[in-house]
Amino acid sequence: MKARAHIKVTGRVQGVYYRSTAKEVAVEKRLTGWVRNLPDGSVEIVVEGEKEKIEEFIKWCWKGPPLAIVKNLEVKWEEYKNEFNNFEVRYK
Repeated sequence: MKARAHIKVTGRVQGVYYRSTAKEVAVEKRLTGWVRNLPDGSVEIVVEGEKEKIEEFIKWCWKGPPLAIVKNLEVKWEEYKNEFNNFEVRYK
């Protein structure tokens, strides 16, 4: 089943390759969407694809790359929109 999740990751998640590693994991799982840093120091992710793969991706988000210290994850499930062709790092 196709799904969409909006994720906010807080903790030490900027300056530790969180975005680039999230992109690698998402592409590996054949997910689409984007990831970006927010001014408050958190990371925001919108991801679409097979629900099972998104759930695996969310498990990864709790760990992140080796230098990250994830304190919290907010996940909001949304209606699948088939909005993206790939997964990208956004800078705004």
